[in-house]
Order: sequence, then C-alpha cells, then structure tokens
Amino acid sequence: MGPSQKPNVCRRLSRRALGFFSRDAGVVQRTNLGILRALVCQESTKFKNVWTTHSKSPIAYERGRIYFDNYRCCVSRYLSWDTPQEVIAVKSAQSKGSALAQQAGIQQPVLLYLAVFHVLPFSLIGILEINKKIFGSVTDATLSHGILIVMYSSGLVRLYSFQAITEQFMQQKLDLGCACRWGGTTGTVGEAPFGIPCNIKITDTPPLLFEVSSLENAFQIGGHPWHYIITPNKKKQKGVFHICALKDNSLAKNGVQEMECCSLESDWIYFHPDASGRIIHVGPNQVKVLKLSEVENNSAQHQISEDFVILANREKNKNENLPTVTASGRVVKKSFNLLDDDPEQETFKIVDYEDELDLLSVVAVTQIDAEGKAHLDFHCNEYGTLLKSIPLVESWDVTYSHEVYFDRDLVLHIEQKPSRVFSCYVYQMVCDPGEEEETTNRSCKKDCNNLKF
Repeated sequence: MGPSQKPNVCRRLSRRALGFFSRDAGVVQRTNLGILRALVCQESTKFKNVWTTHSKSPIAYERGRIYFDNYRCCVSRYLSWDTPQEVIAVKSAQSKGSALAQQAGIQQPVLLYLAVFHVLPFSLIGILEINKKIFGSVTDATLSHGILIVMYSSGLVRLYSFQAITEQFMQQKLDLGCACRWGGTTGTVGEAPFGIPCNIKITDTPPLLFEVSSLENAFQIGGHPWHYIITPNKKKQKGVFHICALKDNSLAKNGVQEMECCSLESDWIYFHPDASGRIIHVGPNQVKVLKLSEVENNSAQHQISEDFVILANREKNKNENLPTVTASGRVVKKSFNLLDDDPEQETFKIVDYEDELDLLSVVAVTQIDAEGKAHLDFHCNEYGTLLKSIPLVESWDVTYSHEVYFDRDLVLHIEQKPSRVFSCYVYQMVCDPGEEEETTNRSCKKDCNNLKF
C-alpha cells in the first residue's frame, strides 16, 4: 500500500464478516489491527484527556495497567526480559560490603546475582553470581537474548554465552517448590528461609564470544546481517556512532553517523524494534531512519543509507538579529545562533514504536510564552508520512522527567515534578459521531457496490 493510499474500514469489516481471512493463522488479528490503525489515524478521531491523577510515589505503566506505590512489592530499575515473552532475568542490587570492610579496603568479590526463569510454565533456570575474581574489575552485568554482557569502567564490553555457562558451571538443577539439600541444609526451593541457592558458580573464565571498547559502555547489536553500534571510547567522540559488522568488526560504508547539531542534550541511536534491521537516529530537530543494505558488486560489505527523515516544524534560518542600544544611543544589531534544542523551537523529545499498529510515535515540544506545549505525532513506519497529530492539553516543562506511552487506543503521559510529585494524564480515543456517521455512510455505499460474491 502506497503512502497516499488509505485503508477502507468498511471494506475490511465486510471481508472479515464474510470469512475471507479465516483460513490463515493470525490474519484475522492483523486485519483487526489494520482496522484499528485506520480508525486511530482518520481525521475525525480525537484523543480526549479522560483522567488525571497525582501521586507522591512513582507511577508506572505496563501492558494496559497503571501501577502506583512502586508496584507495592515489585522492584522494576532490576527486572528485564532475556528472551522476550519466554525468559526473564532478575538482577540483584550490587553488593558493596559493610562500611567497616570498605574502610579497611576489603573488596567484596561478588558484585551481583542474576536469577533467570522460564515464564511458561514458570520455572527456575538458575542463579548466577558475577564474581570479580573471575571477571576482573567488572562494574555491571546483564543478560539479553541468551548473552551474558559484562561491562567495565574502562568502557570495555564482553559477551559470553549463557547456555555454555549453564552447561559448564551449573552445580545442581533446582525446581521451585521442591525439597532440596544444599550446603548441609534441607529446605524447599523458593520458600523462606531456604530461598533459592546460587546454583551456577563460575570457577574459571568462560569462553569469550566477543569484546569491544565503547564510550560509557554503549553497545547495541541488530540488523541483517548482524551489526553493532558503538561510540569510540574517547570523550571528544561523544555523539559519533560507528556501525560495524559483527563477524569481522569492519566499518560499514557510511557507517560513521554524526548528526550536525548544537544542543544541550545528546542525540541517540538504536536499532529499530520492528525487526526490519533498520536504525533510528534521533536528534533535536530530525529523526533519521537508516537502512542497512549490501554494497553493489560487493555482497561481503554493507552500507548505511537514509530510508526517510522526519523533520521538526521550525524556521530554517536560526540566525536572529536583535537590536541593542548602547550607552551613547547607538543602535547595534547582534547576530547569534540558537541551540538546536532551544525550547522556543519545536524539538523532538521522545520517539517510540507501536508494534501492533506499525506506527512511529514522536513527541515534539515547543516553549510558548512561559509554558511548553507538546503534541504526539503518528508517522507511517514504512514511509515516515505524518498520519495524525494529537495535542497534549497539559503544559510540558522541559526540566521535568517525562514518559509517554501509546498503546492501541490509549495515550499516557507520566511526568515527575520536583519534590517527587508524579502526575499521570490519560487520553482515550474518541470519534466525532456526526462526522464519522456521514463518512461511514459514504464509504459503505461505495464499497457495497464493489463487493463481489
């Protein structure tokens, strides 16, 4: 479907009712989401602020639910997916040892623990300790897609296979809720006071898969074939990104990406979460979607090129001439350049991807008089075309922390104000019944004439 074509909701509903999609698994679900996307993006659809609340404790949003009071008994800044929807990893707080031990200069060898579980059915894979005697002066570690990622203060990042570690160093398989004898004590795995023993203890350095040095340990893997993104490990290189092939560390053609901007906040880059292998590079006044492709006549090398660019709505000329009157009464014009993220210009703050509706959501903010105004824009993920713009009614202070979520027919804005005051603004999709009825009637008449049985 081209960028100028719009899906017809009436036609899709008619085809669904007649069972045209029933033979293929998942087609009905995709059709329903296509209908919802068309409804979300049509002109008559509005997003109305239906609920606002404030709290002294953090507010979080997860899968259609809003949580207060720090999830009550769940610490989230340590819970993450290893393999999405399949394996979950829980990271402990970092062990710093007692105050007396720190004063005496005694180093705690174990930095942290990683507990890894299968989700369905819920079962324990194991608990792994990250020990400085094995990994050296490690500062942090995490688990992602079956890879143990270990980070160092020098900027070094090392990757290990979690499966290989499990096979080599698991001391004993443990089952939640079952009796177990461990260290001379018998108890039930997962129940107090026995808990879950650390059953994966690395006694020797595991085989290294990959290592690279990057500024602030910034390191990402993605693309087709596999590539990674780093920033060279020098402070003056901040804001410069290198895209390299994972197989041989070779730099992709046009693989050095640097956004020409002068701003207080840094631009950021990441692999597109839609699994297309593309890359999203976000700056204060533009969003670049980059694609990775083979170099012509050289299939061994890949190149980076622009797929499309989303530009902020601002004046092209940022130079301003302001008259100044000197003490002698002479008028002098001073010329200066605004920062690219100056609050008086439209600036991109958040870019996200709604996977079910296949839309890029972009939050843009402009300072108007004393307060900032924001709007959430929906762009076609394939072409970058602007499909819908939703104004947020509440003011947006650029000095506060903000999160915006777009989930099907719902938009949430969570902000943290000074003195730990949290606010949550909820927007719900609504349609203008008069305008929608007229539009639907015209569409139905046209499509019913075109239906073939």
